[in-house]
Amino acid sequence: MEFRLDGKVALVTGGARDVGREIALGLAAEGASVVVNYHGAKATAESVVDEIRAQGGRGIAIGCDISDRRAVNQMIDETVDVFGRLNILVNNAGLVIRKRFLDSDPDEWRRQIDVCLYGTLNCTHAALPHLEWDKGCGRIITITGDSSRVGESGLAIGAAARAANIALMKSIARETRSGTTANALALGLIETAHDPAFLEANLERLVKLYPLRRLGQPHDVAPMAVLLASEKGSWITGQVISISGGFSMV
Repeated sequence: MEFRLDGKVALVTGGARDVGREIALGLAAEGASVVVNYHGAKATAESVVDEIRAQGGRGIAIGCDISDRRAVNQMIDETVDVFGRLNILVNNAGLVIRKRFLDSDPDEWRRQIDVCLYGTLNCTHAALPHLEWDKGCGRIITITGDSSRVGESGLAIGAAARAANIALMKSIARETRSGTTANALALGLIETAHDPAFLEANLERLVKLYPLRRLGQPHDVAPMAVLLASEKGSWITGQVISISGGFSMV
């Protein structure tokens, strides 16, 4: 089964590392031109673009703080200026501070909500007119944590912000009339995306929470994102798909 994306243009926020990087490479491997968004990781983002180009693909890196609506609008404009269109938006960038709720403070709440929720709002609002312009080709894929569905100690604010993203995707799925789809991928703990010291101290306990007895890797996530971005995913919308090694079975 092929998931070709020739002629399509994708923007992956937080595309320089981990899950975002793997998704960007996966979309490029299927023929999409890819914009790798970064905030503070320019060299890493450019290395992803170099890898895409080395494989014969097209890509550019654009730095942008997605919590800044004006900067997001400029990023979308640059994407369309360079590639002529935008078909696929992957809302991957996030910020999570692991801390018990009573130990957290409003500044930490705001930082997480600005990136995890307002970042998704900004990118989706700016991208949607372009996604809908190309009838039947628009795709929005928003990466969340499975904590957004079932809760998790120490992640209350991140989980709350990402739960709002799930509601946003479901609502947009009902609003679109052009064939544009909107879905969320709810991830379990991805080993490469977390603090190594925390993982080392808690690995044995964490692994026991997963029926498959391992933590996730970026390559566990990218294939589903590619499917949803492709024509094969054109009748999947408003869904929350858990990629979590069985952490939650809701």
